[in-house]
Amino acid sequence: MKLKSLLATVVIAATALGLGACGTSNSSAKLANAANGSTTKITVGVAAGPYGDMVTDIIAPLLKDDGYELTTKVFNDYVQPNKALAGGQIDANLFQHTNYLTQFTKDNKLDLTSLGPVPTLGLGIYSKKYTSLKDIPDGATVSIAADASNLARSLGVLEQNNLITVKKGVSATQATVNDIATNPKNLKFKTLDAAQLSRSLDNVDVSLVPGNYAWAANLKITDALATEKQSKGVFNVFVINSKDKNSDFAKKVKALLTSQEFKDAIAKSDFKDFGKPWTWDEK
Repeated sequence: MKLKSLLATVVIAATALGLGACGTSNSSAKLANAANGSTTKITVGVAAGPYGDMVTDIIAPLLKDDGYELTTKVFNDYVQPNKALAGGQIDANLFQHTNYLTQFTKDNKLDLTSLGPVPTLGLGIYSKKYTSLKDIPDGATVSIAADASNLARSLGVLEQNNLITVKKGVSATQATVNDIATNPKNLKFKTLDAAQLSRSLDNVDVSLVPGNYAWAANLKITDALATEKQSKGVFNVFVINSKDKNSDFAKKVKALLTSQEFKDAIAKSDFKDFGKPWTWDEK
């Protein structure tokens, strides 16, 4: 009986591995070439926020004539979309900025590639209690993202608005609360999963909410006490598995993201006020 049980376990494990490999292989193969006259279905991973809508309303229609039918798969955190892409369960994703992609792939030893940035809603400082930064009291509680890149980004926004300073020599993408040099208002920081930040507004004085989660929570950027000055590293990017970076699909997406038709479509959409990618000025 023990021998049978062991053999069964081996067979199940081998089958699972085979299916996993098959999924990855099929994903790569379908991106290599869109068959003439046929439609290739592409699944794009997104998180809560505007970028799923950007895929559905703007990117998908513009790629339809190239033979690609894009649908989205929504994830409820910042971890699963990259792991699903690396594992072949999805074909691409659009939910993260460059700094996060760089840090996450390094920490998790993943090989993913950006095809370029899209218009991006910046991080904002929000409050249900105060209407101006100068009204934030001494000892106020501030919620910020727990993940490394968004935490550093949040500290950068606070520094931009003279609420704190960060120690000299600390990387703008790696700063933590331990790197705060001065904190004149004695702000108390509460780190949370980025998806929880908008909900935390009922329990904290101030929250720094990334654009996609602010959008999902119907927080208007015009109601923010302040917004970030966007650097290249905080623009969201369309990401693909590195082994597919030279595929027909990747080439079509890369060209689309700097095309005039994409710019025109954005200008007529709900995303018209998002920060414009630097790549738009390079053509």
